[in-house]
Amino acid sequence: MTAGSRIPRPADAVYRVADIQNFDDDAAPLPSAATPEALGAQVAVLDGRVAAVGADLAEWIGEETAVHDFPGAALIPGLVDPHTHPVWGAIEQGQGVDLSSARTPSEVLELVAERLPGRADGEWITGYGLNLNVFPGVPEGRFLEASFPGVPVSLMTADAHSMVVSPAVVAAAGLTGREVFDDKSSVELAPDGAPSGYILELQAMDLVFAHYPELPVEESAAYVLTQLETFASWGLTGVHALDFAEPGEAVYRWIEEHGELPVRVRCSPLVPADSAPETWAATAALVGSGGRRWSVEGVKFMLDGTADNGTAWFERPDTHGENQDALWRDPDAYVAAVAYFSSLGIPTATHAIGDRAVRYALDAIEAAGPAAGGPHRIEHLESIPDALLPRFAELGVVASLQPSHGARMTAADGSDNWSRRIGHERAAHGWRTRDLLDAGAVVTLGSDWPIGPGDPRVGLADAQLRRPVEDPETDPVRQEQAVDVREAYRGMTTAAALAGGRAGVSGRVELGRVADFTILAVDPVLLSPEEQSVNPVLATVVEGRPAFRAQDAAAASRPYYPGRRA
Repeated sequence: MTAGSRIPRPADAVYRVADIQNFDDDAAPLPSAATPEALGAQVAVLDGRVAAVGADLAEWIGEETAVHDFPGAALIPGLVDPHTHPVWGAIEQGQGVDLSSARTPSEVLELVAERLPGRADGEWITGYGLNLNVFPGVPEGRFLEASFPGVPVSLMTADAHSMVVSPAVVAAAGLTGREVFDDKSSVELAPDGAPSGYILELQAMDLVFAHYPELPVEESAAYVLTQLETFASWGLTGVHALDFAEPGEAVYRWIEEHGELPVRVRCSPLVPADSAPETWAATAALVGSGGRRWSVEGVKFMLDGTADNGTAWFERPDTHGENQDALWRDPDAYVAAVAYFSSLGIPTATHAIGDRAVRYALDAIEAAGPAAGGPHRIEHLESIPDALLPRFAELGVVASLQPSHGARMTAADGSDNWSRRIGHERAAHGWRTRDLLDAGAVVTLGSDWPIGPGDPRVGLADAQLRRPVEDPETDPVRQEQAVDVREAYRGMTTAAALAGGRAGVSGRVELGRVADFTILAVDPVLLSPEEQSVNPVLATVVEGRPAFRAQDAAAASRPYYPGRRA
């Protein structure tokens, strides 16, 4: 309904700004910067949806209508991060030590030592963001014992696919190095045959997590709510949680029993590697559950691990003779699982980093066919050859990338661990955002928070620059893969909506669509990437109601620049 039409009843809210920007229209005129105080673009909201868009919606305003004025501001579709881990990430960061700034073992020890004062006897010290490059050779945890004798110390690496633990943790978890896992997880051994304290991949890590002190649900919920509020302050109206492990459901329910989730959360529980059909059925039964602003709508697979750890799946081994196996010991079982969920209409998201993993996932999706609940997705696809590019558009598979990983975890000169391991040829095919778009693929741009920067302004600027936005002295990594501002913001608006099965429901500011908006001080299409990264978020709106509102432009949310990996 447009201005001047007969209205059903006054709007619940009207948002008045200078400019409304939809990023999927390249022909849209640039907004005018000549009238910074203008309120000439307006949106009326009724029952959580857009009821009218126009220059003057005075007829929609009644006695009970909430009128929100943002002079000079831009209203854009609500930004959605299509790849996050909000529960375990918030809990890890809430109670753990941030190790992202450490560049040497001694710096790791210094950061961990800050947690010693006031620590109770037997209390664990946990950390996150550990850069594997701090170790001159193979990572190990024994170096922790000299400084912290008998103290359980568990440090998660920056990619969250391995951990370094102290001898006290090895003893507490009863690790021997002889454990057998369904996937390619391992408890690594030192030259003397004893566990070194280096734990690879999820099933092995779960043996350690099982001994972490259990937190009350209200404490876990407090960590998660704080992070979701931070997401909202950064301009996000929704996130896709690529997991649904404990205590996720309890946390979401606790928050909604005591208030409201500030952003929407779309969950995809993990289907464990080499799991049986009974497990698939139990996972499928979770789909459709949810609350007011959280829901389970898909499933996730881990087909391989990470290149840095040597657990990705490439066509050829890396320089260490690793990165040549699937995480699933029986990859055919993965194919059967994808077919099972697709037959039930449940969309899948597959973690596939190496070129062979991406090819195998595409083959499995082609064999399974489309799912009624939304498109299948492949996550990360860090290095892929030319031949795989057109298959995404041909099969309708969403390419879900995290460009900040390439910008912040690799180096233009190839001196980083990732590039050295997989070699120059494959490193040159890293994070092919531009090539995938040119091949007609739907490309979403996520953060993988807490692995990458969760502030969308930062991640989208990185995608345009191919380097950390705050570090102009750093050379861009494969600059030919850069995207422009509209392409970047589509990755968190229209593309994210399609990836979440919400095409036509969200992703645009348009009549009848859900009223999820991000309100920025300046339209990002008028700004450089550097300016976009600090563009104040004035408000985020979910279902027509403000989930965050800055008190003033100076108090608007500041961007988050995570510690870089050398």
